[in-house]
Amino acid sequence: MKTYIKSLIASVGFLTLSCTDVIEVDVPEGPIRLTIEASLDWEKGTTGNEQTILLSTSTSFYDNLNPAPVTGAVVQVTNNNTGSVFSFQDQNDGRYTTTNFVPILGNTYTLEVQYQGDRYSGTETLFPVSDINEVFQSTEDGEDDEALEVNVSFQDPENVENYYFLRFQSRNDVLPELYDIKDEFIDGNLATFYYEKIEDEEDKIREFEPGDVVDIKLLGISEDYYHYLQLLIEQFESAGDPFTATPVPLVGNCINLDDPDNAPFGYFRVTQMVQDTYTFE
Repeated sequence: MKTYIKSLIASVGFLTLSCTDVIEVDVPEGPIRLTIEASLDWEKGTTGNEQTILLSTSTSFYDNLNPAPVTGAVVQVTNNNTGSVFSFQDQNDGRYTTTNFVPILGNTYTLEVQYQGDRYSGTETLFPVSDINEVFQSTEDGEDDEALEVNVSFQDPENVENYYFLRFQSRNDVLPELYDIKDEFIDGNLATFYYEKIEDEEDKIREFEPGDVVDIKLLGISEDYYHYLQLLIEQFESAGDPFTATPVPLVGNCINLDDPDNAPFGYFRVTQMVQDTYTFE
């Protein structure tokens, strides 16, 4: 019996030591790709002439590095309806800027980027956005009837297919709350959307309180960008959930004209935008 016990202890000890071995798995890394952040957002009531496009290169998923800014690229946007060409100047920090962009509703624009021998291109149409009718607070529409929420209402045009991107950014939080909206069920009606935060001590989330400030943006977008947003928001909201599908790289509307297998990340959008700010009372 003593011999058996000694053998059992030795076996358990061996298993315990074995469990401490580090298993190294070679994770395949994709090629470094150009990342295009080209959001030409024209705020209603302004000329929209000042615009910025950001270029960077992707990094490995496991690298704790910020994307590297891209310099030395040639960037321009062409209005396909008028033939006007808008050149974006390299600021040597990943930003490419212009002060003479002319936004025209209903016109289609094409982005062209030349970088390290490859030509990248994306096309988008500028759609109008409805005005914000009202921004107000309440406790009526959310999950918690005692928690404060901010509400935004706007009038959707009748018999016109519209797509919207609604963005709430609390100044107390790093990440925004995003909504992709199709007017299928609100066509021609006054639509209201709310943003509420539910108390969660584990995730360090607290409800809105008097004095909290939220910045709000409503953008008129294309159908293609709407579908892109749907996937983006789905992956954004399911991050960290072990029961969701494995995220895949999002394919935007930019392509590599010279090497289709080396497509860039990101999206080229041209939108009209209205914005507001609300302070809880």
